[in-house]
Amino acid sequence: MLPLLLASSSVYRRDLLSRLRLPFTCSSPDINESHRPDESATDLVKRLSLEKAQALAASHPKHLIIGSDQVAVLGGKIIGKPHTFDNAHQQLLNASGASVSFLTGLTLLNSQTGHYQTDCIPFTVHMRCLTPEQIERYLLAEQPYDCAGSFKAEGLGVSLFQRTEGDDATSLVGLPLIRLVDMLTAEGIAIP
Repeated sequence: MLPLLLASSSVYRRDLLSRLRLPFTCSSPDINESHRPDESATDLVKRLSLEKAQALAASHPKHLIIGSDQVAVLGGKIIGKPHTFDNAHQQLLNASGASVSFLTGLTLLNSQTGHYQTDCIPFTVHMRCLTPEQIERYLLAEQPYDCAGSFKAEGLGVSLFQRTEGDDATSLVGLPLIRLVDMLTAEGIAIP
């Protein structure tokens, strides 16, 4: 088995990948993550997941490199990580009673052969109608300022949801494990 490399510094993705009980290392790729003019959100996350994996291929030959990228889309517009309380409060006010689509790009690159598999896995969160007070209590409790959509689905953020829709809940956290297992299997990795 070729060694696995997660092209990410995200603790969330690292925790998810550890669920598969495969040995892996992590390295953070240095790429430009700018959105290109007229690029759809789906094309953006697929491109960035591939570029993240490719950025580490030369320094990690003979590896299976996992790249992933995610955006949240509300009202047809990409919303990023809020970084501050005020931005997160506004994002959650805007999402109140609405649906937020999370698109996660996933790439598995075999740096020995150059072969790669790329996909985009969607997941939708239908939000409850939230009061400003509920939002403030949530943000003070969990401080999800490094999370697209301004919540942590694996934590208290689930209390903000009315329902969810999608094939793989792990894609909401940023690494779609169900699709990744398919990709690893195609590379000859037996799981479990």
